[in-house]
Amino acid sequence: MSRIVNVAAAQLGPIQRADSRADVMERLLAHLHNAHAMGCNLVVFPELALTTFFPRWYMEDPVEIDAFYEREMPGPQTQVLFDTAKRLGIGFYLGYAEIALDDAGRPHRFNTSILVGADGNIIGKYRKVHLPGHAENEPWRAFQHLEKYYFEPGDSFEVWRGFGGVMGMALCNDRRWSETYRVMGLQGVEMILLGYNTPVHNPPAPEHDDLSMFHNQLVMQAGAYQNGTWVVGVAKAGKEEGCEMIGGSCIIAPSGEVVAACSTKGDELAIARCDLDLCHSYKSTTFNFAKHRRPEAYRMIVERRGAVAPEA
Repeated sequence: MSRIVNVAAAQLGPIQRADSRADVMERLLAHLHNAHAMGCNLVVFPELALTTFFPRWYMEDPVEIDAFYEREMPGPQTQVLFDTAKRLGIGFYLGYAEIALDDAGRPHRFNTSILVGADGNIIGKYRKVHLPGHAENEPWRAFQHLEKYYFEPGDSFEVWRGFGGVMGMALCNDRRWSETYRVMGLQGVEMILLGYNTPVHNPPAPEHDDLSMFHNQLVMQAGAYQNGTWVVGVAKAGKEEGCEMIGGSCIIAPSGEVVAACSTKGDELAIARCDLDLCHSYKSTTFNFAKHRRPEAYRMIVERRGAVAPEA
């Protein structure tokens, strides 16, 4: 019997710095209602879906910085999203900036996503592992990418049971690293949910700009195929605070084929009927890990962090 998940990739257009949480929540709720009307079980929102992409500015005032983070989830401003999803019987993935207190009461900041079930309860939480950009103020840039300044890295790629299958999560730059997909693939993942905010322009390497959309799909399609999993990549797109961001939100089958995609850089839904059982033909043949993998030949992957060429 097929295991079907009707998925909506809920792309968002730009969120400006002046937009309130209430403004953004109206847009998220509209996506929920529209996806529900089209028979969806799961809605996937982008990375940092509640605010503008604030790491493009260097800020020092803690009060100004903390205004972009959530201290609890759900909180007073996001509770309505959970309540509406529960009432509609639809789950969602949401990316946001998180402040978490440790046992000593010290704050830690993460780029986070959660998976919420159709009952309104959180199934799992993920914290971004591969933080891109830089940690120092670099005012020469047209815009900055200070994720290393504003966030601590997460330390694991977990999977969770939900929606009749094995679900995983990742965020933005994680999609560029093959290890992201493989670690979840080794846990039998059947669908990876992945929100992103990606600028068209790469200040340190502008020669890559024209390839930004190609690279976006390339890595997600490869990750899907090589691990026999669905991948749902969802953007916050368009011109946000003067920074042009790619769209390209899409749903990718275990074959590596794009089966649904957004065509604009605004608020838009791309919807697909995803059969989780399609993963089996890849996981049991070409990518039957237990039969074909040779971990003893891969030790360098975890023993060495940076590239080292052999001596001449």
